[in-house]
Amino acid sequence: MKTPNTVYHNATVNRERRNQLNKHKSAVIWFTGLSGSGKSTLAHSVEEGLHNLGCRTYVLDGDNVRHGLSSNLTFSDDDRKENIRRIGEAAKLMMEAGVISMTAFISPFKKDRNLVRQLLPQGDFIEIYCKASLETCESRDVKGLYKRARAGEIKNYTGIDSPYEAPDNPELIIDTESESLEKSVAKVIDFLKSKEVINYD
Repeated sequence: MKTPNTVYHNATVNRERRNQLNKHKSAVIWFTGLSGSGKSTLAHSVEEGLHNLGCRTYVLDGDNVRHGLSSNLTFSDDDRKENIRRIGEAAKLMMEAGVISMTAFISPFKKDRNLVRQLLPQGDFIEIYCKASLETCESRDVKGLYKRARAGEIKNYTGIDSPYEAPDNPELIIDTESESLEKSVAKVIDFLKSKEVINYD
């Protein structure tokens, strides 16, 4: 639903001019995967690498966003959908601002991720599937959330009593179960170079 009685204002300083100033393209890099699959670790490590290359970046992290932008949402299916919608719109604004924005959210449902993809021009949504088995993710349960979900203390927990729908055709799959963090970061940065998001004239 669109807000009535509003007119979109087109600024003279646009995304293209910001990209020229930054000397890199802006994009949305969407890390998805089970809790414990390494999304946040990988996203922040990629940001570190991009920052060292002189790129303007920002990571929208799942837990951090739920402390502010989505602090009024639960983990029901409807609220998860709204959470992803908000993140998609925020990431789009950052992309327009010339930033390489990265998101680290479980974002378990294909439909919701595809809605974000449709918000953006073709090629600007880069979906990266952090692939790790449920068993591996549970073994990394540093917050104890899987254990609590198994005990019935947390409801609608992805992988336990709520499904995770893996991407059908992501731009990149990172095997976070067996690959080192350094190798995973290199794969993401090499992909961005191949798509001329960075190191372009």
